[in-house]
Formats: sequence, C-alpha cells, structure tokens
Amino acid sequence: MTRTPAVRTAVVWAALRAVLAERAAATGRDGLDIVDAGGGTGGFAVPLAELGHTVTVVDPSPDSLAALERRAKEKGVGVRALQGDAADLGDLLDHDSADLVLCHSVLEYVEDPISALTAVAGVLRAGGAISVLAANPVSSAIHRALAGQFDEARAVLSDPKGNWGDRDPTPRRYTAETLAQLLAATGFSVGEVHGVRVFADLVPSRLVDGEPGAAEALVALEQAAAVHPVLRDIATQLHVLGHRG
Repeated sequence: MTRTPAVRTAVVWAALRAVLAERAAATGRDGLDIVDAGGGTGGFAVPLAELGHTVTVVDPSPDSLAALERRAKEKGVGVRALQGDAADLGDLLDHDSADLVLCHSVLEYVEDPISALTAVAGVLRAGGAISVLAANPVSSAIHRALAGQFDEARAVLSDPKGNWGDRDPTPRRYTAETLAQLLAATGFSVGEVHGVRVFADLVPSRLVDGEPGAAEALVALEQAAAVHPVLRDIATQLHVLGHRG
C-alpha cells in the first residue's frame, strides 16, 4: 500500500463517511444525491458512486470529464458528467436537488468564491452539507522555506490571498478563519475544521512505501493531527463541512 492517495485523503474520507451516515439517517435514504463541483477525473466521485450514491460531476475541463467517464466505466458505475464551473451549478442543476456538494480544490481558482458558494447553497436541500477542501497559506510558507525560497515564504504570510508571487500557480489560499467567514457569508452553518496532509507531504516516501504497516500508522497520525489545535493549522489543506439550514 502506498501513501498516495490513501494517506492523503484518509482524513477527508473519514469526515465524508460521517456526514453521509448522518444524512442517510435523517432522510431514510441510503443512496444520496451528490454533486462534485470541480470533480475532475472522479477521484472522489467514482468511489462515492461505488457506495451506491447518485453522483454528478461538474467540471470545466472536457478532458477531465472524459477521463472521469472512463474511470467510472472501468469500475462499472454510472456518474453524470456536466461541463461547467462551480458558479454555474444553478443553471445546470435543479434547485434543492443535492444532499451533499463537494467543493474540493475549487475556491482557490474560481473568479468569485462568494458566487460559487451561493450557487452551491442553491442546489442543496435543507439539511444538506458542503464539503470544502482548500489550500492553506501557512503550509505553503513552510514548503517554500524548505525549498530555500525564503522571500517567497515570507510573501505568502503577508499576502492577503496567501500567494507567494507572480509564478504561484494557486491564485489564493485560505486559513480556517477565512473559510469559515466565506461559508457563513453564504448562509452555511460551519462545522469542525480538519487539517489534511499535516505530515503526509513532509515524510519521505522511503519511510512509508514498502514498509509493512507504515502507511496505516501514518493514516492514524494524520487523523490525530487533523484536529490538533496547533498541527491542524499547518496542514497542506484545510477541510471544512458546512450545513444548509
């Protein structure tokens, strides 16, 4: 077992399993309606479809959607693929039609995060949830410093968008506080924040891959660190669940 992708996504999957179980219990439906905004090639969408859920992926890239359809076919499941941006959800999907919307690695790139989250709120049913995963500026500063790019590391910490310069491929990053503010501003009640990939991106592969039990031990460490009041805030990504009232 290699650390990718299982170790890197373990914390998110644990949170998703919990929210899916809660939603299934509340609705009496084992199969839920899930939208993956910016879901790309289906890293989350296809496994969710394998669990028996009805999944729609909305993504702007036709190449990614084609890869998604190939992956779904290989796994023997159906996933609906629609081309569009997160802000287009209201035009592409019915109002109040989803139990869960994934918004993973999307808010960093959309032109208007408020519009994107407002569109998500529109397609969610009352009691539905949004799963947000976004890049963390503190982690970016750590990684730039470890690469010897000390001026860029300092720039991340001082830039309001958490950007380290003109060559930075990520337009903006979010702290736990800024994510919570965005969700609250678009009508969501904000749940617990988890740190994702606290150690997974720092531990050398040779210490994990091929070592019996190492990947499982790292997953357990990641799960413990995900809610640690200090370690959470240095994670590569931050994961937040929000609920629509």
